[in-house]
Amino acid sequence: MMPMSNEDLEPDQLDARLREVEERFVRQMRERGFEPAQAELVALPGSLARLYAEREALRADLEDLRAGPLEQRD
Repeated sequence: MMPMSNEDLEPDQLDARLREVEERFVRQMRERGFEPAQAELVALPGSLARLYAEREALRADLEDLRAGPLEQRD
């Protein structure tokens, strides 16, 4: 079974997934001795970098979804 892409999720599902990833990211940052606010300022180890990227992608997808479809102009 293929994993669902973020585009296939409803806003509530995306929001729940974002919260889950955010919690894991914060927990793992603290386990490694970082403060979550440092995420933008330090080079993150691989697993944290992946969580950070997933978190940012979820945030962007959720923002796009909440903004609604854009009407095309001719």
